[in-house]
Amino acid sequence: MAVQHPLELANGCCDDDGHSLRTGTLWSCVAHIITAVIGSGVLSLAWSTAQLGWIAGPVSLLCFAIVTYVSAFLLSDCYRSPDPITGTRNYSYMHAVRVNLGKTQTWFCGLLQYVSMYGTGIAYVITTSTSMRAIQRSNCYHREGHKASCEYGDAIYMLLFGGVQILMSQIPDFHNMEWLSVIAAIMSFTYSFIGFGLGVAQVIENGTIKGSIAGVSAATTASKLWLAFEALGDIAFAYPYSIILLEIQDTLKSPPPENRTMKKASMISIFITTFFYLCCGCFGYAAFGNDTPGNLLTGFGFFEPYWLIDLANACIVLHLVGGYQIYSQPVFAFVEGWFSRKFPSSGFVNNFHSFKLPLIPPLHINPFRLCFRTVYVASTTAIAMAFPYFNQVLGVLGALNFWPLAIYFPVEMYFVQKKIGAWTRKWIVLRTFSFVCLLITIAGLLGSIEGLISAKLG
Repeated sequence: MAVQHPLELANGCCDDDGHSLRTGTLWSCVAHIITAVIGSGVLSLAWSTAQLGWIAGPVSLLCFAIVTYVSAFLLSDCYRSPDPITGTRNYSYMHAVRVNLGKTQTWFCGLLQYVSMYGTGIAYVITTSTSMRAIQRSNCYHREGHKASCEYGDAIYMLLFGGVQILMSQIPDFHNMEWLSVIAAIMSFTYSFIGFGLGVAQVIENGTIKGSIAGVSAATTASKLWLAFEALGDIAFAYPYSIILLEIQDTLKSPPPENRTMKKASMISIFITTFFYLCCGCFGYAAFGNDTPGNLLTGFGFFEPYWLIDLANACIVLHLVGGYQIYSQPVFAFVEGWFSRKFPSSGFVNNFHSFKLPLIPPLHINPFRLCFRTVYVASTTAIAMAFPYFNQVLGVLGALNFWPLAIYFPVEMYFVQKKIGAWTRKWIVLRTFSFVCLLITIAGLLGSIEGLISAKLG
């Protein structure tokens, strides 16, 4: 019998397996995925395209889209075991790995998954502060002129975002987040459209399409390779959502079977995100060529209309409020569930205290949840303040989790689930697919680490 997590006890609404009632639909699932996928990654894609050039850039974006869908397709069948439709539920990625691959690989998976989620929270703190600072700089440039020295620190904005996340982190779990994901998805569409529109307008104003087949030139061949590898790491960060796919799938009602709904939602979401990624990446590069900024909306390739740039950056901030929670809630669920099982008689861990405030529903406060989630948010904020390097951080995170979490574990679980024998045609195809993705991951990780070290030392 499943152990009820403290965050589920607070809901007062659970099904017969101890989990919150599942009411998710195809479109709530699409909203969750888009909120998770179209995040800070989309803003770096123009820079990534610039490093790779007009052929390798768009082709890389399309290839990563295909890889992401294959990963989601394989993983969605692992929500239930041994049968993908009638088997026992696996409520999380780690649960599925434990059931299919055993305890040793579960520890490796858990370490990577939760480090990746934690790192994504750090990246979102950096991105949010960059966007908030960009609003202030945009207004300054509008008042003082484009040559003005409008330099502002970002520490205060990181602290503000951290404060907001401490409050938002008291949302009990994924099942209570549908409204936040819908708002965040709308915001992501808004700023992606603005970035796309500004790129198109700049191309029209230039009267030419900038850029080249080879991409941005570098002083040495080695420097060019490092930048290309870092660009691959950034693209790898922008796409996969495997680490939270099963947690999202666990919100879906059944019938229809959850895996079928998830596959449809993945197809719709990846099609939408790939459209925006190609538009923002390609038109951003076409507009600025070799001068393409690392962050399309905060690098000030665009200065006017300033109010539109302000609106886009405000949408980024609102979106990342939800995005941060999408990646933090599974960590909260895991840690709080573990402590609940370890200390079942602890009032600090398991007791909830209700508070009724005017005009809002009763609040259910758990002391351990309040303390742990506050410390978690504070720590991501502190690390972001120490390493505020947008492209390099995204590249490291993308490369770190891309192969093991988006490729290796889904492929291995699929082998077990479908009982695929060694050296069969399907086995050879998926093994080759996994090995190629491993090489890309190694290249992206090396390039991004080199970029991070260079940025820190520089």
